[in-house]
Amino acid sequence: MIAELICVGTELLMGQIVNTDAQYIARSLAPSGIDMYHQVVVGDNPGRLTEAVQTALSRADVVLFSGGLGPTDDDLTKETVSAALGKELILFEDEWEKIQSYFRSRNRAIAPNNKKQAMFPKDAIILPNPNGTAPGCILEKDGKAAILMPGPPRELFPMFHDYVMPYLLKKSGHKLYSREVRIFGVGESDVAYRLDDLFKNQTNPTIAPYCKTGEVTLRVTARCQTDEEGKSIVSPVLDQIKKRLGDVVYDTDGHELAEVCHRALIASGKTLAVAESCTGGRLADAFICYPGSSAYFIEGDVTYSNDAKMRRLGVKAETLDTVGAVSEECAREMAEGARAAAHADYALSTTGYAGPDGGEPDKPVGTVFVALASADGTVVKRLTLFGDRDRIRHTATLHALDLLRRKLCTNEA
Repeated sequence: MIAELICVGTELLMGQIVNTDAQYIARSLAPSGIDMYHQVVVGDNPGRLTEAVQTALSRADVVLFSGGLGPTDDDLTKETVSAALGKELILFEDEWEKIQSYFRSRNRAIAPNNKKQAMFPKDAIILPNPNGTAPGCILEKDGKAAILMPGPPRELFPMFHDYVMPYLLKKSGHKLYSREVRIFGVGESDVAYRLDDLFKNQTNPTIAPYCKTGEVTLRVTARCQTDEEGKSIVSPVLDQIKKRLGDVVYDTDGHELAEVCHRALIASGKTLAVAESCTGGRLADAFICYPGSSAYFIEGDVTYSNDAKMRRLGVKAETLDTVGAVSEECAREMAEGARAAAHADYALSTTGYAGPDGGEPDKPVGTVFVALASADGTVVKRLTLFGDRDRIRHTATLHALDLLRRKLCTNEA
């Protein structure tokens, strides 16, 4: 099956926003066995959009549209596509009621032009949009389909995942089974080198790398008829990846590093405290954002000044005077002080130069120390990180989490 994507919006042509919809849809379709040969961006012009619709329908089985479903006069995707297919729009009363309810629930006034968002051809398949006011729709004619979705990613992404992808897979005769491998501690190039033959020889399943700041993710996806078949196809590849990469693989079900620690702490019944300097509360937030963290998280201190480090955590004045706050010794005393004050099983600490100012000749910006204190002693890790202030703080948080993860899951910290 051949699909084509038409993204509608003059703001895309002018470079005012990044076309993340196209990236998301293309990545989602890639492992599904659905081919995409063309992507088109068209401004809010009915004539040029009509031409793009006719061209796409002449060479594709399914044409996907993003954008142009809003209430304003220049939101013309639905009207233009319907006209090109020879379909007349009528009011769907139930969709109009949903739109009105959306506004009422938010104490917002509804404008008369919002009513056009409830207008569809009578045979349209409605795509619900719980995240906005513009429902999507599927229009079928002569064995082909036009799929219309709103432009905002927070609306399009869930609509595509929940409704459009199942429709496409049903038409293509396949379903997808995916597992997400999360990796921390090596870069993308190292992962690619170690898995080179798996990447080069992939057919089914496919392996798609995705990079996040400080991490690498691999999505292993099988085309299959059932989940059991998909699991049997994917599992040997997962085994190979884990064997070759070792303990830098921290999860194969798509869980974040913090969530892996969260789950392990709950399972172990152990408690945690944190003491932060350069990460400024990010480490505590990484745990507290998960419901149930009160079962193990006792307290967190953001001790940014030297005085706070001494007063709150018991860091020695001698340590700060001789080796400074950005040092192995300070990180150690911060973690041990936090653990003692909270009577916790574990305590993490972070201290470093996040930049852009600061640093020393032997400790430039990006020098960070993370520490983990436990009943078995204290482990301190020196890091040399790169990037802007936000990236350094984010990556330092990940390293602290990984230190705890290794202790909880492999006892290697």
